[in-house]
Amino acid sequence: MVAGCGCAACGIGNARLLDFDLSAVEIASRTWAVLGRTDYFDMENGGNIVNVAFIEVPDGVVVIDTGPSKRYGDALRSLIERTVPGKPILRVYNTHHHPDHFLGNQSFDAELIAAPQAVIDNITLEGDGFADNMYRLLGDWMRGTLPQAPTIALDAAKESVGGRDFSLFYLAGHTSSDFVIRDDSTGVLFAGDLAFLYRAPTTPHADMPQWRQSLDTLASIDKALLLPGHGPSDAKDESLTQTGDYLDWLHGTLSDAVGSGLTMNEAMLLPIPARFEGLGVVRTEYERSVVHLYPALEDSLFPVIEVTQ
Repeated sequence: MVAGCGCAACGIGNARLLDFDLSAVEIASRTWAVLGRTDYFDMENGGNIVNVAFIEVPDGVVVIDTGPSKRYGDALRSLIERTVPGKPILRVYNTHHHPDHFLGNQSFDAELIAAPQAVIDNITLEGDGFADNMYRLLGDWMRGTLPQAPTIALDAAKESVGGRDFSLFYLAGHTSSDFVIRDDSTGVLFAGDLAFLYRAPTTPHADMPQWRQSLDTLASIDKALLLPGHGPSDAKDESLTQTGDYLDWLHGTLSDAVGSGLTMNEAMLLPIPARFEGLGVVRTEYERSVVHLYPALEDSLFPVIEVTQ
């Protein structure tokens, strides 16, 4: 057994262990998704749990989300250059401010990165804290990563990029600002984390009624295919149905638990229905959701009543 080896060969081996082996799946004509695992962040996956995408348009490439770190962003950019050689990146969209979707921004020209102003504000406000937490979770996978907010604030319903028209939708619920993009040529809808498929939704900034309204809006949008923020591409709106079903169960279960006087620890032990048992990290995300949602439910169901004498 060799301890404390400092040889060059060991350093090279460790570096290779931290390489992302990204691959692209063509989900529509000249449209690729890079599909992450349906896991939680850990040292084995390096944070590669998110879906990002890129599209070849007549004059270049459009990128949707950039992943959880500079290392991931560099790997994504390299993959794009190999898949669509010789074409410039014209636009990078960020769908929301959760760290797995924007911490790869450093790998791209800041002047090309766009999002609604509310997403930019959220990244500016919380980006440093998110980065710090990701360093704690992922260590050297995050080396060199700094939060980079988009520099272009969007508010129009459509944008033309490189000879291709995109419809832009400004929604909320998963966070206070969730940005959805449709490629009008292929009909692919990039839903960000408003939609999950075969993975339990995350809720650190969730507003359940708004999220439900956004799911209804997504269902009403004309589309050929939907790419959720986590899970495989979806041609049948299964991600919208599954996400809505889970959120309805989660909200009802926690509301009932609060109404029954259960503590947070007791609520965490409640059973998860069989139909959700196949969702990635469902127990972990359920327990996190109890922490995220329980205090506000307690405040709403048991408001403080001032007693005057």
